[in-house]
Amino acid sequence: MAKSAEVHTLRLILGDQLNAQHSWFKSKDDGVLYVMMEIRQETDYVLHHQQKLLAFFTAMENFSQALRQAGHRVHYQYLTDTDNQQSIGKNLQALLGQYPNAQLQCQLADEYRVDHYLRSWAGEQNISIEWFDSEHFLTPRDALKRYFPDSDNYLMENFYRQVRRQFDILMEADKPLGGRWNFDAENRKKIAANADIPQPLLFANNAEAAAERLRKAEVKHFGAADSSALLWPVNRKQSRELLQYFCRHCLANFGRYQDTMTEQSWSLYHSRLSFALNSKMLSPLEVVNTAIEHWHDNSAINLAQIEGFVRQIIGWREFIRAMYWHHMPDYQKQNFFNHTRPLPHYFWDADTKMQCLKRAISQSLEYAYAHHIQRLMVTGNFALIAGIDPDPLDDWYLGIYIDALQWVELPNTRGMSQFADGGLLATKPYAASSNYIQKMGHYCNNCYYQQRQKVGAKACPFNSLYWHFIHRHRPALQSNHRMSMMYSVWDKKTDDERQQLLDQAERYLQQLDDL
Repeated sequence: MAKSAEVHTLRLILGDQLNAQHSWFKSKDDGVLYVMMEIRQETDYVLHHQQKLLAFFTAMENFSQALRQAGHRVHYQYLTDTDNQQSIGKNLQALLGQYPNAQLQCQLADEYRVDHYLRSWAGEQNISIEWFDSEHFLTPRDALKRYFPDSDNYLMENFYRQVRRQFDILMEADKPLGGRWNFDAENRKKIAANADIPQPLLFANNAEAAAERLRKAEVKHFGAADSSALLWPVNRKQSRELLQYFCRHCLANFGRYQDTMTEQSWSLYHSRLSFALNSKMLSPLEVVNTAIEHWHDNSAINLAQIEGFVRQIIGWREFIRAMYWHHMPDYQKQNFFNHTRPLPHYFWDADTKMQCLKRAISQSLEYAYAHHIQRLMVTGNFALIAGIDPDPLDDWYLGIYIDALQWVELPNTRGMSQFADGGLLATKPYAASSNYIQKMGHYCNNCYYQQRQKVGAKACPFNSLYWHFIHRHRPALQSNHRMSMMYSVWDKKTDDERQQLLDQAERYLQQLDDL
């Protein structure tokens, strides 16, 4: 290690800032010391899936090694280092004491939790931080104010069109390719029982050193993990391999079956790039441009498939982040329906007779992954109609999924899934009976409960709980024009039919842990 006087800059790199393309790294300076750390402050704020912890730690260590190989100086603190004080601030203070003339530089944190912590810590310690953009997202934190300065009503579709125009993506002059902005109506098909689904590309990364550090530090976690063959990409090379594999083997059917659910495959045609993206090993523009290049070169990929994928990356993902920063910190406290029920045990062990929940949760426990419809319309839908408290549900989603960081998890849970924000994100609650689950997949075929049955010992819980939700929240929802049809259906039922459904739902709510 060089003498203290030689270090004039400390640059903090967080675990989700593994962007090798960042301008920080374009030149070498021996006076710049890059700082990375594994800390309990980040492992313990919620209970995490073991694969998530292993993937982040392994990717961080790989990134630090790549920086060293490129000629940069790196200070990497392992979880079990004796001088690790398990706090970003305390570890930085120790380094600033060692290098008293160094300027601290940070990239803007994507999570409000971390951003607020760093700014508060710096203010309390009278430390100056020079801030830099992470150079990852296409849009800034305050994109909503910039794009819609005269509006308080933000629609993802309008945001998406603005981004497409700004970056000239799938455009012909000022018009969208194909004459339409959105091909979503063509991308909601149920997959055939004998469909030819490609095997997912899995890696076999050795994460045993990281697993040993977690064990030695006694970090609590849950979920399955093979630390000798971690399946997720943990460096840029693997992330690009996964992107290429998706474009070659899955993109042609991505949109068509993106909402389907089946027991045949846990990954279907999904890209599974979210961890690589959210840790910044890949950039969204790189992902989109690569996919578009494959679309140009492959006639089997139609416009609906590429547009559906592009919309997920530059539309929904960017919009979610913009909504998060626009509404934080109050957003994390929203509970529009005042739901208070505790999270049932089967969210942690998948021990339930409801086949859809059993499949979605067991897959999540095994792979730290579920696709968006499993999250939204199975686990999220059930939590919504059962009246689960959004606080523990937030923590569950944040902990169980490999790609979950608060900026992306919170709006998707509080807003899209639970409507706890009262409609800031979604135009209606995403509540549904078993009809939707049966329509979009095969889970109902092998279930203990009878999908079509609404009352009785084996009636599907989704059916009566759905109508119970509709009934109990009528004062809050009946003026929503997108809910008017459901209230019309409810009102056409006889008094006896309505009461049977409500009684059935009450019985299920009384024994929620036993379903």
